[in-house]
Amino acid sequence: RYVDGFVIPIKKNKLAAYKKMATVGRNAWMKFGALDYYECVADDTKMPYGGIPLPKMAKLKSGETVVVSFIVFKSKAHRNAVNKKVHAYFAEKYGDDGGDMPFDAKRFSMAGCKVIVQG
Repeated sequence: RYVDGFVIPIKKNKLAAYKKMATVGRNAWMKFGALDYYECVADDTKMPYGGIPLPKMAKLKSGETVVVSFIVFKSKAHRNAVNKKVHAYFAEKYGDDGGDMPFDAKRFSMAGCKVIVQG
């Protein structure tokens, strides 16, 4: 398996718009072959086990929360093929700028990740 993961700081008052956008995204990724798709809003960020709390890591500002999302693929090659179709679909639908994003695209983070344990 291969996963694209995202950490997205977002204003709480933009969550409804984000959910609408994420639903469109989910539909596209699943249509073009992703195995699974998740969008998760941080709920319990005061974990007692140490580490850097997610809000601090994401450098949240007042009135913001963080969304963690991930898309699951068969492999990195499968991910590349699916993403190519998804990006072409969105470029056709919304143009090269991707449309109006309900978050600051300069502050989000993403990574392609090899799955090393699954269960």
